Amino acid sequence: MSAAALGLALGAAFLHAFWNVFLGRSKDIEAATAVVLVFSVLLFAPVAAFAGHVTWAAAPWIAASSVLELVYFALLAAAYRRSEVSLVYPVARGLAPVAVLVIAVAAGRSTSTGQVLGVIAVGTGVFLVRGLARKADTRGLLFGVAIACCIAGYTLVDKEGVRHASPIPYLELVLAGPAFVYLAAMLVARGRAAVRAEIRPVNGLLAAAGFGAYSLVLAALQLAPAASVAAVRETSVVIATVMAALLLHERVTRVRLAGSIVVAGGIALLALS
Repeated sequence: MSAAALGLALGAAFLHAFWNVFLGRSKDIEAATAVVLVFSVLLFAPVAAFAGHVTWAAAPWIAASSVLELVYFALLAAAYRRSEVSLVYPVARGLAPVAVLVIAVAAGRSTSTGQVLGVIAVGTGVFLVRGLARKADTRGLLFGVAIACCIAGYTLVDKEGVRHASPIPYLELVLAGPAFVYLAAMLVARGRAAVRAEIRPVNGLLAAAGFGAYSLVLAALQLAPAASVAAVRETSVVIATVMAALLLHERVTRVRLAGSIVVAGGIALLALS
C-alpha cells in the first residue's frame, strides 16, 4: 500500500469518526441528524450531476438501500442520544462486516482461517467495549447490533446497486429520500424551532466531512486494493473512541479502549483474509 493510499484511507477514517463524534455533541441529536442529512444531499447534488451515470436497473437497489439508510440514521441518532458514542460506534462498525460474512456463508460461500479469527477478534473486542461490569450498558450494545445489521444490509444492496450506476450519483439518490423523510419526521416530532436551531455552520461541516470521507475512500481505492483500504479505514473505530473521551468526556476505560483496538484489528483481519 503506497503512502498516498495510506494517507487517504486514514483521512477517511478520521473524517468518519469526526462527524459521528461531533453529531454526538449536538444539543438535539435527532434534529441535527436531519439537518446534516439534508446538507449532505445538497452538497452532493452538483458533484453527482456530473459524476457518472445511473440506469433504471439501479432503481430497486436504490429503493432498498434508501429504506435501510433511513432506519440506519434513525437508529444512530436515537443511540447517540441514549448511549455513548464510544460504545455504539465500535459495536456497529465492528459487527457489520461480521454480519456480511455470516450472510455470505449462509449463501454458500466458504470461509478462511483468517476470517474465523477476525470474527473471534471482533466478538472479543465488542465484549470488552461493552465493559465487564454487571451494570454495563446493554441498551447501547443492542443499538449497536441493530445499526450493524443496517450497515450490513445496505452494504450488500449497494454492492449490487453500483453495478448499474456510478458511485456518487447512486449515493445521492439513495440519501435523498431518507434525508427529506427524516427531516419531515423531525419537523413533526421536534418542531420547526428545534430543527431551525440546528441549521448551523458546524452541521454543514459535518455534512462536508461525510462527503469527504466517502471521496477519500474512492480516491484510495484507485491506488490500493479494496481489502487494504477497508482495513485501514476501520481505524476510525479507535479514533472515534479516543475522540469521544477527549471531546465528549465519556468515561472510556482502558478496557473499552483495548476493546476498540481489538475490534479494529478483527475488522482488518476480515478485510485482508
